[in-house]
Amino acid sequence: MSALPETTALENQRPKMKHPPGLYLLFFTELWERFSYYGMRAILVLYLTTELVSGGLGIKPSVAMTVYGIFTGAVYFTPLVGGYLSDRFLGRRLAITIGGITMALGNFILFAINNQIGLYIGLILLIIGNGFFKPNISTLVGELYAPNDKRKDAAFTIFYMGINIGALFAPLICGFLAEKYFATNINGIIHYGFKYGFLAAAIGMIIGQLIFNLFGNRYLGDIGKQPTGAPAKQNKETEAKAKTPLTKQEKQNVAVIFILTCFVIFFWAGFEQAGSSLTLYTDKFVDKSIGGWTMPTSWFQSLNPFFIIVLAPVVSLIWTKLSNSKRGDLPIPAKMGLGMILLGLGFAVLIPAVLQTGSDEQHIVEKANLLFIIFTYFLHTLGELCLSPVGLSMVSKLAPARLASVLMGVWLAGTGVAQLLAGQLAAFTQSLGYLEIFSLISGVTIGLGLILLLFTKKLVRMMN
Repeated sequence: MSALPETTALENQRPKMKHPPGLYLLFFTELWERFSYYGMRAILVLYLTTELVSGGLGIKPSVAMTVYGIFTGAVYFTPLVGGYLSDRFLGRRLAITIGGITMALGNFILFAINNQIGLYIGLILLIIGNGFFKPNISTLVGELYAPNDKRKDAAFTIFYMGINIGALFAPLICGFLAEKYFATNINGIIHYGFKYGFLAAAIGMIIGQLIFNLFGNRYLGDIGKQPTGAPAKQNKETEAKAKTPLTKQEKQNVAVIFILTCFVIFFWAGFEQAGSSLTLYTDKFVDKSIGGWTMPTSWFQSLNPFFIIVLAPVVSLIWTKLSNSKRGDLPIPAKMGLGMILLGLGFAVLIPAVLQTGSDEQHIVEKANLLFIIFTYFLHTLGELCLSPVGLSMVSKLAPARLASVLMGVWLAGTGVAQLLAGQLAAFTQSLGYLEIFSLISGVTIGLGLILLLFTKKLVRMMN
């Protein structure tokens, strides 16, 4: 008689040890969305700058990189609007579907209309669609779990792997289609199939939406269907609490968030050269041949997600071992300072390469070895792992509860500003030269990293 209750108790405990199947549905939805985004991004600057006769738009490189910077910057601002609309009116599930369809349409426009009108319509649709999709997919992951569920951190780790798997394969597939499979040689002139890369990105987005909508009701139930609506009316006690001035400690915490956001802007401005100036430098000045076969330029953008997948467990283990040591883990500002120094060292690696190749693609003395680019991406990824994962955690820990959403918006907006700055820096490589810009980024980020290390103790005291 007693065996039945014991068995039932065990069955009730088992699901808590496993992740809900909805996590894996969101994993694959995000994987295909990231495939779509990074596949398009990998070939975008090449498409803009390649001559018309070769299948591109023939846009001046400096203009192309400004367009790229505005596009990637806008991607970080529109989620503020999309998140508001989904919270108040649409619900997260509908917003994700609207965003996915809009992004698929944007990539299809890039495929179907191969001129500047098609370019701007396509990019605008991608920006709008991302605004609906990006702020809601991650929130749904969190809503699968109770607030204090210990599985939540592991769930976001699994979800993050989906992002990087999509980002890893996107440039390989879209880049291969654009630069190899659909490239034709007519009278000695190579005509690239960029539009087919955009088509693959559109198909990837459609696959993700089919998975999400076909299995959403089964594995997500009613989660995310209803908008959260307007906030409930506050009672007098809540209103009084909201009007209470910030404490001295809260003010210091807010100050630390703003200070670190300012530093991080310069990190991402350098890091995001990957899709613009580093892509063009790799395309024109790097010897990509391996045993007589030439590697597509876009494939180099798969290095970052590859290194993340390989190095993330190693870096995580290092932090864990440090936290268990007598001295303890490194403070957050120290990790961020180290990340900035690693980014600067990545650009320092390129300085001897640029001294070898020069910056004039019409008079290249000697092409650089591809190991220069590979090692640069390796150092940049190490820097990202030191800085990026701890950033969101830092904001969530330090922000006063009543300002949590606002300060998270400030943190993400800082990344948007960095994208705009990155586009301008990339544009200057065409007038000032790669040596000058890469040296500038290297010097500034290493210098700021050292300053951050120098003031770590002060910032830690402020964070308390």
